Amino acid sequence: MKKIVFLLMIVPVMSFAQTKTDTVKYWNNEINPILNFNQVSLTNWSAGGESSFSGAMYLKGVFKYKKNKTAWDNLIDMGYGMTKQGGQKLYKTEDKLNLASMIGIQAGEGKWYYTGMFDLKTTMAPGYNDPVNRTDKLSEFMAPGFINLSIGMNYKPNDNFSIYLSPVSSKMTIVADDSLANAGAFGVDPGDKFRAEYGAKVEVLAKKDNLIKNVGVSTRLGLFSNLIHKPQNVDVNWDFNLNFKVNEWLAATFTLNLIYDDDIKYVAPDGSVHGARTQLKQMFGFGLNYKIHN
Repeated sequence: MKKIVFLLMIVPVMSFAQTKTDTVKYWNNEINPILNFNQVSLTNWSAGGESSFSGAMYLKGVFKYKKNKTAWDNLIDMGYGMTKQGGQKLYKTEDKLNLASMIGIQAGEGKWYYTGMFDLKTTMAPGYNDPVNRTDKLSEFMAPGFINLSIGMNYKPNDNFSIYLSPVSSKMTIVADDSLANAGAFGVDPGDKFRAEYGAKVEVLAKKDNLIKNVGVSTRLGLFSNLIHKPQNVDVNWDFNLNFKVNEWLAATFTLNLIYDDDIKYVAPDGSVHGARTQLKQMFGFGLNYKIHN
């Protein structure tokens, strides 16, 4: 697993090095580091309240290789955020690590590609039901880790849109933390650290840099159905992003992430465990936002 993650992380270095030495440009890359922040400072403020600070760092990268009939697309989407309210300790508000790699061979002269895909989603740091006091752990690096391996057909009419259809897909859930594995978190059997599911996958990618002036939009929708067990309970993972450009360095960003997974149970603030629920995360920030093209 560490070797796979390392390989995908060095793709940016390989692609940037290649374009500097080759006469023909086969790589088309974009890296977008983002730093958002919010701060409130109160001194002798009669209306009450508490000082607070929050910040989040993101790194998004798309690295595309095209030569003859071969197309290789790679995606890195990382984010980590923390907040501090009054005298409380710092605790995280954002944590994600998404890696995806898709390689395809063009079918004839059309816009369809025979494609294989690897996808990894996990977090980078522990998450807690009570983040201030760091009690009741809910997650950890590779606990859970969701890995999807699939083969299928990818329709790619241009660089701004694609739809991937896979009738042969595997979803692997890894729970590397002993306490979470023993509790049977994320659908694994209690005591196990691994669960495999087999089914079908659909993934849609779309973006528009100027939906209206200085406003860009991008979205990624992933659907997975376990055809062996409860195929009607489709896993949904949807990311939606709006970028409001102020100038070359400053922008406001709005992100929305919706998840539904029948195997992920809802843990209430009092620690009680309930059935699966739709998860929704929304963030809005203003800060440094710069795109590096190659």
